[in-house]
Amino acid sequence: DEQKRLLSKTLKIFLRVTKQYLPHVARLFLISTFLEDGIRMWFQWSEQRDYIEATWSCGYFLATGFVLLNLIGQIGGCVLVLSRNLVQYACFGLFGIIALQTVAYSILWDLKFLMRNLALSGGLLLLLAESRSEGKSMFAGVPSMGQSSPKQYMQLGGRVLLVLMFMTLLHFDSSFFSILQNMVGTALIVLVAVGLKTKLAALTLVLWLLAINVYFNAFWTVPSYKPMHDFLKYDFFQTTSVIGGLLLVVALGPGGVSVDEKKKDW
Repeated sequence: DEQKRLLSKTLKIFLRVTKQYLPHVARLFLISTFLEDGIRMWFQWSEQRDYIEATWSCGYFLATGFVLLNLIGQIGGCVLVLSRNLVQYACFGLFGIIALQTVAYSILWDLKFLMRNLALSGGLLLLLAESRSEGKSMFAGVPSMGQSSPKQYMQLGGRVLLVLMFMTLLHFDSSFFSILQNMVGTALIVLVAVGLKTKLAALTLVLWLLAINVYFNAFWTVPSYKPMHDFLKYDFFQTTSVIGGLLLVVALGPGGVSVDEKKKDW
């Protein structure tokens, strides 16, 4: 009991100290993969255009349009999210980019990449829920009917989709460390998904994913001309985006459709 109280007190102090900064850091982390991909479209313009043209036999102009749409859609969406302007439209635009890339790069048939894209969608869903709560803050004094709002279901959907990112990080080998890592990680992500001790579980996962990301996806240690550099960079920024989603859970809480909220009613 003493340890639980100490953990709870530490978490409350952390949230109080970081209250002003945490949502901004969470948003930056969350959109980092779109920002990096948009910049990559600029620097690898001809390679991306040639790939789309060769894969889909769609011609020079359609392939150029695809790359241009990706570049403007992603960088424009990121600017809107970070500046807090038209956030809902920016989120829908980024959802569209995810769907477009899933088809264009044949991610639909690669389970690992598909799960990561769905996890990324979960992070955007949490961002959408946050923007809805900001939009409705003017009605803060008006009593609600106690029913679950679309925003709360968005938060639930976002939390559940973030689970998919974790599943792609599981190591299926028999070493003691891998088994322990899988068990602890699975327990934490289940707590986040159902909304029990949500903020503590999400913050622990953030620290764990940060360590894994820096250790396993250190793309800066691989020369840029090697294919592994791009693979590691892709993994690094996708994981960073999911960390951003988890930080939003820490900052905003699990929402109404969660065990933590239901416990208050009980």
